[in-house]
Amino acid sequence: MPDRGGGPTGSRIRVGRPSRRVRTLLMTLGVLAVLGMAFTMFAGFWTDWLWYRSVNYSSVFTTTLWTKIGLFFVFGLLMALAVGFNIWLAHRLRPPLSAMSMEQQNLDRYRMGIAPYKKWLLLGITALVGLIAGASASGQWRTWLMWVNGVPFKQKDPQFDLDVSFYAFDLPWYRFLLGFGFAAVILSVIAAALTHYLYGGLRVTSPGARATAAATGHLSVLIGVFVSLKAVAYWLDRYGLAVKSSDFKATDNWTGLRYVDANAYLPAKTILFCIAVICALLFFATLWRRTWQLPVIGFGLMVLSAILIGGLYPAIVQKFQVQPNEQAKEAPYVAENLKATREAYGIEDAQVNDYDGKSDTKDLATLRDDVADAASIRIMDPNIVSPTFQQLQQMRKYYAFPTNLDVDRYSEDGKDQDTVIGLRELNLDGVDKQNWINTHFRYTHGYGAVAAKGTTADGEGRPLFTESDLPSKGELGDYEQRIYYGEKTTTYSIVGGPQKEIDYSDDNGEKTYTYTGDSGVSLSNPVNRAAYAVAFGEPQILYSGAIGEGSQVLYNRTPKERVEAIAPWLTIDGDAYPAVVDGRIQWIVDAYTTTNGYPYASRTTLGDTTADSLTATNDSRAVVAQQNQVNYIRNSVKATVDAYSGEVKLYEWDTKDPVLKTWMKAFPNTVEPRTAIDKDLMDHLRYPQDLFKVQRELLTRYHVKDANTFLSGSEVWQVPDDPTNKSGNAVPPYYLSMKMPDQKQQSFSLTTTFTPNGRDNLSAFMAVDAEAGTKDYGKIRVLKLPTSTTVDGPKQVQSQFNSEQDIAESIRLLRGGDSEVEYGNLLTVPLDGGLLYVEPVYVRGGGLKYPLLRKVLVTYGGNTAFEDTLEEALDKVFGAEGTPPPPADTGENTEQPPPPTSDNPTVQKALDDAQKAFDEGQQALKDGDWEAYGQAQKNLEDALKQAEDAQARAGDSGGGEGGSSASPSDKPSGDASPDPSDTPDPERSG
Repeated sequence: MPDRGGGPTGSRIRVGRPSRRVRTLLMTLGVLAVLGMAFTMFAGFWTDWLWYRSVNYSSVFTTTLWTKIGLFFVFGLLMALAVGFNIWLAHRLRPPLSAMSMEQQNLDRYRMGIAPYKKWLLLGITALVGLIAGASASGQWRTWLMWVNGVPFKQKDPQFDLDVSFYAFDLPWYRFLLGFGFAAVILSVIAAALTHYLYGGLRVTSPGARATAAATGHLSVLIGVFVSLKAVAYWLDRYGLAVKSSDFKATDNWTGLRYVDANAYLPAKTILFCIAVICALLFFATLWRRTWQLPVIGFGLMVLSAILIGGLYPAIVQKFQVQPNEQAKEAPYVAENLKATREAYGIEDAQVNDYDGKSDTKDLATLRDDVADAASIRIMDPNIVSPTFQQLQQMRKYYAFPTNLDVDRYSEDGKDQDTVIGLRELNLDGVDKQNWINTHFRYTHGYGAVAAKGTTADGEGRPLFTESDLPSKGELGDYEQRIYYGEKTTTYSIVGGPQKEIDYSDDNGEKTYTYTGDSGVSLSNPVNRAAYAVAFGEPQILYSGAIGEGSQVLYNRTPKERVEAIAPWLTIDGDAYPAVVDGRIQWIVDAYTTTNGYPYASRTTLGDTTADSLTATNDSRAVVAQQNQVNYIRNSVKATVDAYSGEVKLYEWDTKDPVLKTWMKAFPNTVEPRTAIDKDLMDHLRYPQDLFKVQRELLTRYHVKDANTFLSGSEVWQVPDDPTNKSGNAVPPYYLSMKMPDQKQQSFSLTTTFTPNGRDNLSAFMAVDAEAGTKDYGKIRVLKLPTSTTVDGPKQVQSQFNSEQDIAESIRLLRGGDSEVEYGNLLTVPLDGGLLYVEPVYVRGGGLKYPLLRKVLVTYGGNTAFEDTLEEALDKVFGAEGTPPPPADTGENTEQPPPPTSDNPTVQKALDDAQKAFDEGQQALKDGDWEAYGQAQKNLEDALKQAEDAQARAGDSGGGEGGSSASPSDKPSGDASPDPSDTPDPERSG
């Protein structure tokens, strides 16, 4: 009987029992870990399926999923079979043990060690390489779908006379297959060589033959297959020259054949193809000759040929044929690049016309009347006034407006009006009490749109709202105002269950609401709840009592996220914008189809091209696709996202785009026809900014059609830096209703300017008709300024504004105290051969946290004005001859108003009121209280007007100095000049 005391046997018994418990515990933990990992993977898959089903695009999920699964298994199996077969074959061809050398017999212990596991080892190796290869192949689902569903472009390249679809859809798939073949052969060679060495087929240190005949034949065939694939690569490289990027002084990212490609590389690739085929045959011949001599010689010849024919010969051609007469040699290929690039980016029909840049009209009064006809000049800058919207229309801290508002068109009295619009979206940072219930159940949506006229401001410099308050009311009519999906809605919400949501607050307190849409995923099912608890990393979803019957979770809530998920084959514009359409708030999203396989078309990097001063300072207005290089782009799809229901609709916009047609074949019934766009939605569609920015960047070089001019570089332009800030980034394009010289009436346009490369004067002005549904939509017009004369560019105009003594002094006064001056968009308008520049100036300070429009800068034909309103500034620039406009009050005219001379008590009272208003205004000016100052100025104007009217009624036609005939322009002034350092410019004093 064992001793259960302290003896050795007892000790062993006591240690053995815990070890079994530990093993059991470890096994249990291991099983739980595996189950946890499996459920985590299941949760990701299941929640994705539920989301796609909730938005009625489950076919996108299934098509993508089955394509990935198919590629994974097919190519994973092929790789596993290739490697496994060659390992098996090498083992099968091993020499008998008696024939092995001493070196090989020393490996016997390794062979004996793996002998019991060789089948499992073979399966493990093949499974591993198969999994890696399958995972890599599944990432090529886009390439596969484009190859299978490719639609012809019906355009051919000039070199090989092949349809563009071969380069866009076929060549990428062939290159993938070639790369997969190389990987399979290389892995097979390595695996076979190791197996042959392990089992005696190869020798390293032993004397005699280095390889058995069987090993020689096996490896030679594999190397022959490799060389055969290299021959195929040489042949495909011939076509690859049409889409190859190279350094060329004519342009960055040059794509297509040049002289050296067509006359050196192309024949070299053909010769190398033939040499590779011969070399491969020599390797295959070792099955009979059993010697490496000829294959090695052939392989060496191929390598030497690749160096001499593929490298040295083209360099000689470039050095001694091209460089001495480069312009003549390269001109035909540059012409093809010009043509292809203009076609690929949709700029082939860009209309470039000469423009004088200076007006010959002497009658400035006539030009003043023509301004209103030339453009509806927008002085409300959507990139400046967001804080003003926030201050005046936020209503509650848990609402917010985007950093950059949007410009749209709404009808007013039957006429389209440029309108600045923003949505009052949910801002969870403004919720006082942060907890899980408030963040995800109670505060779930924003409320209402806020809109203001773009071309005017009220007397205080604030936006003139056409839609405002909470709930919003105004000219937009009745519509569903709740915003569950928006640019700021980046977290999930759980709605529709027992927990009530905060709808909005008014004087009567908070209103509650329960979501009635069906765009979310139901959480009534415990499996769904568990899946989302894992997917969101939030265990409370599993057991919270706030979730019950009817609860659904809303996520992927930004317009960009929803469209990207539903159409992963589209590139999304960086700026979605809202519109009230048919009683709903719809987010409108522009989407693009792209490829980098358009022959001869130069490439561009979308992330760099679409960046400007706005994207640099605002994360919400993202650039497109970051560093994605393309050489073909179309705005092929217009998408809408309902701000309440989250419903996504994709509309075919470019009905001729073969890339879109290809994707529509791959994902049928996901894109609705263009005819499904109703008129109300069409009225709000516009030309997208990011496409315009790509096109303007290309037009800096590709506005010329002559190859020699292109090569000389004499006509190269650049997009100027934004002169209104110090970001150092490109000026953004601006939406503006305006009329180009060849147009009969204004159209909603997107505009920009160009300057010569390395200089600041103006080279050209560009506008595209942005009004969808019109026959000229998308028409690009470029006004090219003469090179013989100098016309001021944006930076020079801005410098001129800042350098004029009176304007500089006024701006210095505006910056007095803690006030800040912000320059709005510098708009350019063609007018009678000249260019009219308009720039609103905002002031933020004096206790106010938001900018107000205080001044407007205008220049035309060398005349500059800096006035309180646009009309006053235009009047000064185009003033009546011999009648200079009244000078702007800069705060330095401080004389007291003249004493009243009328005995009329009504006049006397009015002048007393004027004096009182003036004193109040001066005090408000010193205090930096802009609102009080503005009200005082209004009271002053009213009082002077009353005095004038009273004097007229009394029949007094005096008007002498100090008389009661004072007009609103004859405002009284104080007798003491305020300290300029403490006093901003009284810009509303006239």
